[in-house]
Amino acid sequence: MPILIRNPHSVLAVLDARPEDVLQITIPRSLARAPSAGGQQVQRDAWEQVVRIARKHKVQIVEAASGGLNQQRRAAAMGPLDGGREGAAEASVREREGVSVEELFSGAKERAEGRGLWLALDSLQDPRNVGAIFRVAAFFGVEGILLTQERSAPLSAAVYDVASGGMEYVPFTVQTNLQRAFEVAKESGVWVLGTSEHAQDDLKSIERDRPWLLVLGNEEKGVRRLTAESCDVLCRVSPQGREPKVTSLNVSVAAGIMIAHLSNR
Repeated sequence: MPILIRNPHSVLAVLDARPEDVLQITIPRSLARAPSAGGQQVQRDAWEQVVRIARKHKVQIVEAASGGLNQQRRAAAMGPLDGGREGAAEASVREREGVSVEELFSGAKERAEGRGLWLALDSLQDPRNVGAIFRVAAFFGVEGILLTQERSAPLSAAVYDVASGGMEYVPFTVQTNLQRAFEVAKESGVWVLGTSEHAQDDLKSIERDRPWLLVLGNEEKGVRRLTAESCDVLCRVSPQGREPKVTSLNVSVAAGIMIAHLSNR
């Protein structure tokens, strides 16, 4: 089923990776004709680039009246995405298909350097967190992402918008049985690293000399008990300062810190 993406940078990524899946670009008359300034001009420039590339791929371009009641209701319901990027322009695209769990971890044993980083998202429910993690994963070259099917945010338009292109460049798989997926990862030579604010080991103590599957848990409850028991190691990001008052991080922020550490060569 097609989804409607409003972040032009996400649309540009789809046009780059799989242009045949862009079904239609809708540009409002106000964006196409009226002058803008500041952030709106940045938004306009990005959409103009979308239109230029879309025309090369013979994607249908539709110019529509903006500001209608239905559009206003939709914008109000969805809210600003990815740092406030919002507007009436949008693209209808097919959802990207995932891969099998075996394909996600294929080739891990053959890595000469014995390195590599994968992610597992255990029941994350906020699409903004999922999108932000995909964006960080694409930035640092994460090999793939394993997602749980139940009690998890679907890979909706909100995820694509917040990921700002990251959804197109990181392989992913959606699985019902996380423990079985861990078995496939371990059989491929990948070690499973769970995360918990209650873990004894700090992230800094984790060696980067092996392939890791980094497991990130639910926004409120963290990783599930069975998930934690299936991990080879548990670690945490320790709060800093003499008497820290804030002792936990948003999961997408913690993911960025951990991915940066494990990716540092």
